[in-house]
Amino acid sequence: MSGIEPEKADYTTNYGDKGHDMAVLEAQVSHESHRPVKDVLVDVHTQLYDGVQRNMEQRHMQMIALAGTIGTGLFLNSGRIIAHGGPVGALLAFITTGSIAYGTLMCLGEMAIYAPISGGYIHYAERWVNPAVGFALGWQVCIQYCLSIPSEIIAANIICSFWDSAFPTSHQAGYITGLIVLCASVNYFGVRWFGESEFFFALMKIMLVVILSITALVIDLGGAPNKDRIGFRYWKNPGAFAPYYGTGDLGKFLGWFTDLVQAAGSYMGIEMVIVAAAEVKNPRVTLKKAVKRLFWRILIFYVLLIFLVSLVVPYNDPKLLQSKGTAASSPFVLAMTRAGIHGLPHFVNACVLLSAMSSGSSLMYSASRMLYGMALRGYGPKLFAKTTNRGLPLPALVFVTLFYGLAYMSLSKGASTVFNWLSNLTALSGYVVWGMIGVTYLRFKQGLAAQGIDRKTLHYHNALQPWIAYWVIMWSAIILLFNGWEVFTKGNWDPSSFVIAYIPVPIFLLLIAGFYIVKRPKHLKPEELDMFSNIPTDEMLHTEEEAPKTWWGKVLSWLFT
Repeated sequence: MSGIEPEKADYTTNYGDKGHDMAVLEAQVSHESHRPVKDVLVDVHTQLYDGVQRNMEQRHMQMIALAGTIGTGLFLNSGRIIAHGGPVGALLAFITTGSIAYGTLMCLGEMAIYAPISGGYIHYAERWVNPAVGFALGWQVCIQYCLSIPSEIIAANIICSFWDSAFPTSHQAGYITGLIVLCASVNYFGVRWFGESEFFFALMKIMLVVILSITALVIDLGGAPNKDRIGFRYWKNPGAFAPYYGTGDLGKFLGWFTDLVQAAGSYMGIEMVIVAAAEVKNPRVTLKKAVKRLFWRILIFYVLLIFLVSLVVPYNDPKLLQSKGTAASSPFVLAMTRAGIHGLPHFVNACVLLSAMSSGSSLMYSASRMLYGMALRGYGPKLFAKTTNRGLPLPALVFVTLFYGLAYMSLSKGASTVFNWLSNLTALSGYVVWGMIGVTYLRFKQGLAAQGIDRKTLHYHNALQPWIAYWVIMWSAIILLFNGWEVFTKGNWDPSSFVIAYIPVPIFLLLIAGFYIVKRPKHLKPEELDMFSNIPTDEMLHTEEEAPKTWWGKVLSWLFT
């Protein structure tokens, strides 16, 4: 926390009778702001001394928001999505899940800009819903991120098969080990190094999306070496929708519905921009910009790219669903191969490999900060609340690093099989998280209204609320309830598929029940919710950022801040 004495703010204008409470809080914080506490447990009403440091620049945050978690879910798993739902089914699935993801970020953005503190939406659930929900949601998110980490390593390992056609187990073990070392090491150099690396990787991903989009358009219009003008041919034959189970309209609907879970995996981690709120300079200004740009990220990076690739690859191409894990199942590589383009797939796969590594590193960052935030509030082992002098939550990082080891499971079960297991499991856990973020927002909104705080006076608010929150909650509930439909059809019962389809919700409910039994927290009315304590003022958060001096630095600053 900065030792600079903030100017006295007038809270009564925006916050009515509660303004005096916030003024008293600021005085207390200003008096104690020099205390260099690095290891402390707090409850929701106690002043929080945070060991992490605000070393991330605005440009880091903007690029993380634009492309931070774009990884193999989009570049590799999209082939399976097209095969299950057809081109239009896949496109509609990405639009639907994109609207849910965007709605989640709208809910989360308003809360995070109001209270940019460690713990993110875990703390918001604890504070504005119930401590039991915050506890359960925190561990659900930690589990989700920790399981997503080996998923990205397995996907990166699959991509390596593009250059290693034999792909023996001994080679895979070496690839996995090397990838783990590279992905994990970035996080141990501190948040600024992480921010710089993600800035570079995000630029590369944006470049890759542009290249893939242009290439798909050129192939579709007949500019590839095979001179075949495709147009919308594959939308007509084999068709716009794939009958995933059975035939007719029901089969097409089920193909689209199945894609909702798989497409969500491409968006998972999109909320990471909020996790970084405690470590970015000038978080209210930075987060507001980042949240507003997310709509274009979803529209261009996901929806447009899926639309273009759906034009150039038929959903019935057998390579899209091959059980053997190889990079050839990527629809982007497959489209280039079919069009007779031989050099570009190597470059694309190299970029996708780096994207997988970036996504793994980002997930490690998110998981460690979530674990740190949980421990800081007494919901995890005290050891994980410790940070180094540089603000690095080292014990939490070490613990999260251990989950990379799950990637070695693919050596016995098959990389593609384990990747699909982990992708579905983390996507479903993500829907639990998204739904609860919607619930948390509704309580946040109720608390503001009950205590006389006008949302229009906040730094950021969305006029479509609370309908956005209802949309997120509705779709999350529908997908969590019906996503395992396939195991109940004749001849398709599979215990492992059933467990993966439905285990996230029971785990979440058991965590809530366990917390209630042990702690017996009180459920607060909206007028009793804590809307003020431990929320930093603008003066406390303001940090002067050094203006870029080089011409290219000025260009990047103009583009991304």
